[in-house]
Amino acid sequence: MAVLAPLIALVYSVPRLSRWLARPYYLLSALLSVAFLLVRKLPPLCNSLPTQREDGNPCDFDWVSGPLSPKKREVEILMFLSAIVMMKNRRSMFLMTCKPPLYMGPEYIKYFSDKTIDEELERDKRVTWIVEFFANWSNDCQSFAPIYADLSLKYNCTGLNFGKVDVGRYTDVSTRYKVSTSPLTKQLPTLILFQGGKEVMRRPQIDKKGRAVSWTFSEENVIREFNLNELYQRAKKLSKGGDNTPEERPVASNPMEVPDGESKKDK
Repeated sequence: MAVLAPLIALVYSVPRLSRWLARPYYLLSALLSVAFLLVRKLPPLCNSLPTQREDGNPCDFDWVSGPLSPKKREVEILMFLSAIVMMKNRRSMFLMTCKPPLYMGPEYIKYFSDKTIDEELERDKRVTWIVEFFANWSNDCQSFAPIYADLSLKYNCTGLNFGKVDVGRYTDVSTRYKVSTSPLTKQLPTLILFQGGKEVMRRPQIDKKGRAVSWTFSEENVIREFNLNELYQRAKKLSKGGDNTPEERPVASNPMEVPDGESKKDK
């Protein structure tokens, strides 16, 4: 049973993992890993590599075969301990080694700090805000970033704005808006709709135990749950002369820059 349960869990997660790992980022990582093994083990490529092996064979790893010096024995011990740590912390190790790259594309999104979010929400209560509460260490947040950016490009206008706040960086914001940053609660990312400066709805919803109710952060789900088409049509009425171009939310010409002078590198 101890072996059967992990196998069932692995088979169940294969479709989702295959879609995730099919991204160019992971394919390139796998290609580079295979290339390293080929160069390290395949003659004549490996013949030109320097080696400290006692038998002078450059096409074998220094710590695999041959008499073990104290230093080589330490390497094997460290590798064994690393394997134990990875088995005990499979999820955390996977998240650290397979973290997707940050999204650096175009968007109409205003980035808030702990001091600016309340001020902006109260500044003009005619404006409807959709704010994402995220953390850069969260893979779910990084996977949702291009979807949220695309929604901002399609729906941002004078009366409907999109914002983001890094609760991993501004922890007091997570407390004020009751968004837990614990990986166990699975509340990241969280989308909150503000109208008149007040919260109207959020996704995912939170159950009595403080855990997020399962919800898929897809473009279709966000459009449907937040009624973005209806919100957009009503928000356009605030635009003067029917001009819906969000001039006050320009796309950063440099992908490393975002509004208010904050850098995505800092987030």
